[in-house]
Amino acid sequence: MARKKAADGGGIPEWLVTFADLMSILVCFFVLIISFSIQDQEKLQVVAGSMRDAFGVLAVQKKSGVIEKDGNPEREFLKQVSAELTESETEYSNINHDEFSKQGQEANTYDIEKNDIEKADQFSLASASLKQAFEELPEITSLSDNIIVQDTEEGINIIISDQQGRSMFPEGSKYPFERTRRAIAAMAPLLEKMPNQIRITGHTAAGIIYNNPRYGRWELSADRANAIRGILEEFGLSSDRVFSVAGKGDAEPFFPNDPYLASNQRVTILLVREKPPVPVELKP
Repeated sequence: MARKKAADGGGIPEWLVTFADLMSILVCFFVLIISFSIQDQEKLQVVAGSMRDAFGVLAVQKKSGVIEKDGNPEREFLKQVSAELTESETEYSNINHDEFSKQGQEANTYDIEKNDIEKADQFSLASASLKQAFEELPEITSLSDNIIVQDTEEGINIIISDQQGRSMFPEGSKYPFERTRRAIAAMAPLLEKMPNQIRITGHTAAGIIYNNPRYGRWELSADRANAIRGILEEFGLSSDRVFSVAGKGDAEPFFPNDPYLASNQRVTILLVREKPPVPVELKP
């Protein structure tokens, strides 16, 4: 490998030429090793970072969107770092973990449970089933404008309200009309099948004049709610399912912008969105 020295005595030393040839052969040897080896993205990043460090290549980094990887030069403090979703290599995994978002050996240490957002909303399904059941009952479909089923944060709210031209209760009376009684009686078997606690609340509209000074909006709203409870229990609802019966007068109008509207006069049956304190199937 040694080359002859120039005749005039100039040129580089022979040992330096030999050393340069040796380095060239070593570089070719390492390139061949890398080319014949299995390509792995993370390993290539490590090799690339090591070569940058060896040759003194400066990495260009921006103030935002900087993502650090193994083998790349890192700085101690990063600003405005954006997250990047990466898929782990699967060649190191010998067990498939389809329930995890990542694959590989590191997935064996994770035990991720589905949170409340990922779980199916059983109340939405129950509300839809209840609405469909009401639509199939002629006693309730005839009063479709007066009976409203809402899926709220508190639970399933069944509203029995007055409408212009059709009232559910005679004026000033705590007992409902016969058509209202038949509709409430048809609800009882459906409500009995659901495991939720029930709250019944009566409401009146503002501006009603009561002839008896000892019997006003509070007494009327409470008596109407209690009358609904009695009808439900008469036609199949268990008495222990009722959590509370209350009257709120005109304190919570259904239409706050118009508290004198007839639709504010109503009785609500709320199926509470919470697990019962005792399982329904448990019998004493």
